[in-house]
Amino acid sequence: MKLSVVIPCYNELGTIGRVVQAVKGAPVEAIEIIVVDDYSTDGTRELLQSSIESEVDHVIYHPRNLGKGAALRTGFAAATGDIVIVQDADLEYDPQEFPDVMAPILSGKADVVFGSRFAGSRPHRVVYFWHMVGNKFLTLLSNMLTNINLTDMETCYKAFRREVIQSVKLEENRFGFEPEVTAKVAKMGCRIYEVGISYYGRTYKEGKKIGWKDGFRAIYCILKYNLFR
Repeated sequence: MKLSVVIPCYNELGTIGRVVQAVKGAPVEAIEIIVVDDYSTDGTRELLQSSIESEVDHVIYHPRNLGKGAALRTGFAAATGDIVIVQDADLEYDPQEFPDVMAPILSGKADVVFGSRFAGSRPHRVVYFWHMVGNKFLTLLSNMLTNINLTDMETCYKAFRREVIQSVKLEENRFGFEPEVTAKVAKMGCRIYEVGISYYGRTYKEGKKIGWKDGFRAIYCILKYNLFR
C-alpha cells in the first residue's frame, strides 16, 4: 500500500528541507513525495532545484503564484499512491502520525480521513484564540450544511483514497480548498472518519499565511459548494 504525500509550498525556505526529511522519516513502508512549488520568491525554488529534487519523487513548479488549492490540484493529479495525504510545507503537523491518519482507510472503513487538532489528547501548541474560534465556527457552519459532525474541517491533514480525490473536480485556488473538498466528499457519500492529531502551530512572525480574508472566503465556499453546486 503506497502513500502519496502532496506538499504545497510557497516561500518556505526555512522549513521545506526539514519537512521533506520528516516525511521521508515517516513510518510508512512505501511513500511517494510530491512537492508543488507555487512560484516561491524567497529562495525556496532555488533550494528545491539544487538540493531537494533528488530527495523526492516529483517537484512541480508553477509558472506563477496560484494559491494552495491550485498547488493541491497539481499534486493530486500527479499522485500514484493508493492513499493521498496533504502535508503543509511548515512544521505544524507531524508525519510520524501518518499511520494513524491512514488507519481507517487501510482497514477498509473509510474513504476520507480528517486529522483533527481538537480531538484526542495529543500535544497542541497554544497560539491564537480567535483562530480557534474561527475554526470552530467554520466547522460548525460546514457541518450544518453537510450534516456530518467533524470537529476540525480546516485541518491540513486530510487523507483520501486516490480514486476518490482524483474524481473530485476542485475549483478553489486558495484556502477555500478545505470547505470545498469537505462539501464535495460529503455529497459523494464518502465514508468520512476523524482521528486526533497533534498540532505545532506557528505564529505570523514564524511564517503563518492564512488571514481573516480567507475566513470570509471559507464562509462563501461553505455556502457555495453545499447549496449551489
